[in-house]
Amino acid sequence: MRKYAIIGVGHVGATVAYTLVCQGIADELILIDKNEKKARAEQLDLQDTQARLDSHTTIKINNYDDITDADILFITSGNIHALDHASGNRWAEFEYTREIVQDIAPKIKASGFNGVIIDVMNPCDCITYYLQQATGLPKNQVLGTGTFLDTARMQKVVGENFNVDPKNVSGYTLGEHGESQFVAWSTVSVNGLPIEQLADERRIDLEDLEQQTRGGGWAVHSGKGYTSYAIATCAVKLSRAVLDDASLACPCSCYSDKYNTYVGHPAIIGKSGVVEELRLPITAEEQEKLAESAGFIREKFETLPAVAQTATA
Repeated sequence: MRKYAIIGVGHVGATVAYTLVCQGIADELILIDKNEKKARAEQLDLQDTQARLDSHTTIKINNYDDITDADILFITSGNIHALDHASGNRWAEFEYTREIVQDIAPKIKASGFNGVIIDVMNPCDCITYYLQQATGLPKNQVLGTGTFLDTARMQKVVGENFNVDPKNVSGYTLGEHGESQFVAWSTVSVNGLPIEQLADERRIDLEDLEQQTRGGGWAVHSGKGYTSYAIATCAVKLSRAVLDDASLACPCSCYSDKYNTYVGHPAIIGKSGVVEELRLPITAEEQEKLAESAGFIREKFETLPAVAQTATA
């Protein structure tokens, strides 16, 4: 019995729900949204879909008591219109998402939920940390999509420029899911070959590829007003790593003891959420960039109103 819940069924939440139902991943799915009419409409639409599917998902709406025994809770709430004139600044949602955390965290806590939270809200790293503190769940049970998506964007950009499938590009985008992110080129390879060597041979500017990676989300947002498919796919893949106890090595927003904050870096994802934080042998310059990005996130986190500090191991 695989039980999922989603708080916030806007563009991303609805896409996550659609993926879970159409791929037969969820046996039971709880949809929660402050707009009950929207939650009901999504429920009905997904229920109408099921006569043409090979699987069945029980779908319920807007009752926090129903999430008590959920395995995975996605938080996909936000105010996408805050980004309309933000010139690429994900922090434009900060004043909205921090209030969302203050609203939903006590309800999550009161429900007795003890599964794994996967946060998609922006600014992802800071808000994921705030959510963990506000719910009181252990740090390993609360993670954000973070640079999992930005790494996928890097793989796409590199794949296009080197004429390979993005799945054959390995490596990491690290740091904030935001402007201070960076591609750790020392970790990147193309078909198993170090990218820095290949880039020199083919006269490809890695700095330009990094700018394309960083601007990938805004290229989508400027065209359709939001992003949905890629981020939803990342969130669902993380959830499957948890439920399959897959020991997936991937970047995500998780707590770093070294930097005392949530930040995008590699970890092992399994049954309990973040099973292990990974330390990469990156260059001194890349280490400095990661420290600066983490420091920026921590500085922003410290501006948030204090929450109860219980069971925050």
